[in-house]
Amino acid sequence: MEAGRKVETDDVRLLDDLGHARRQIEAEVGKRIIGQREVVEKLLITLLADGHALLVGVPGLAKTLLVSTLAEALHLEFSRIQFTPDLMPSDITGTEVLQDDQRTGERRFAFVRGPIFADVILADEINRTPPKTQAALLQAMQEGEVTVGSETFPLGRPFFVLATQNPIEQEGTYPLPEAQLDRFMFELRIGYPTAEEESVIADMAASGPPAQVNPVVTAGQLLQYQALVQRVPASASVVDYAVRLARATRPREASSPEFVRRMVSWGAGPRASQHTVLAAKARAALDGRPAPNLDDVRAVAPAVLRHRVVPGFEAEAEGKTADDIVAELIEHSRGW
Repeated sequence: MEAGRKVETDDVRLLDDLGHARRQIEAEVGKRIIGQREVVEKLLITLLADGHALLVGVPGLAKTLLVSTLAEALHLEFSRIQFTPDLMPSDITGTEVLQDDQRTGERRFAFVRGPIFADVILADEINRTPPKTQAALLQAMQEGEVTVGSETFPLGRPFFVLATQNPIEQEGTYPLPEAQLDRFMFELRIGYPTAEEESVIADMAASGPPAQVNPVVTAGQLLQYQALVQRVPASASVVDYAVRLARATRPREASSPEFVRRMVSWGAGPRASQHTVLAAKARAALDGRPAPNLDDVRAVAPAVLRHRVVPGFEAEAEGKTADDIVAELIEHSRGW
């Protein structure tokens, strides 16, 4: 009993610490990034849920600066990989090179680690590289390790991949197939700043070097917060609602709404349910709450489902996007 009470007390303290850390992180990121509060919140949720995110936005919206600034505020090692058509898997994972042993004079192969061996990876324009290279990154995301030759090398923890895509340039790209998109917890859309925000951004850019960002938490503390999110309880109603939302995106499901059966050619798989529950728990923990509610599920569901729902011909004919269908489904779900 004493041990159980101690765990509960420690978790309450961790929840308080996390809420305080969130405010500090947002303040530090806000020194360089103006606006985009929802995107920052979703990135923190992804980190706490030990997931990965796909960020979609046109060039010039400070995607790289946002991720590198967040890594600084979290005191994590940051690595940027610029994906190009000639990028090879070994350019990401690393390769074996022949080296001379100065003690023995013998020559032997030694593994030189690639840029994937970092805490926060920015995979810039992931759809510009061939599927073989995409698969090398996505395998590392799924397995938490890379294999070179006959050896397997574990990746460190925490390990967070943020991949970017440019929605307006599609020439010479290799779109990620649905099976690979499914490995990303969230697809986040980053839009243009407001007029007021853009004025502040322009003034900051003309006022000298970027502001200094101070680290708020350590990698060890982040791992504690991730473990805390795993322990946050989700009620049966929250889990059932998340599962029902994911199943309702499948056009061949008997319980799916009529508009889904008509407009969707392929819906979300079971990983969507898992990610929705985890993200809802992380959102509640960020707010300092001990358990998620249905509003948390509704808040994270669009980012979980939008890249897992494939609109059909009728949706395209009516100009309906996956976002439109998911938004209509969430509104429809309020009547369940």
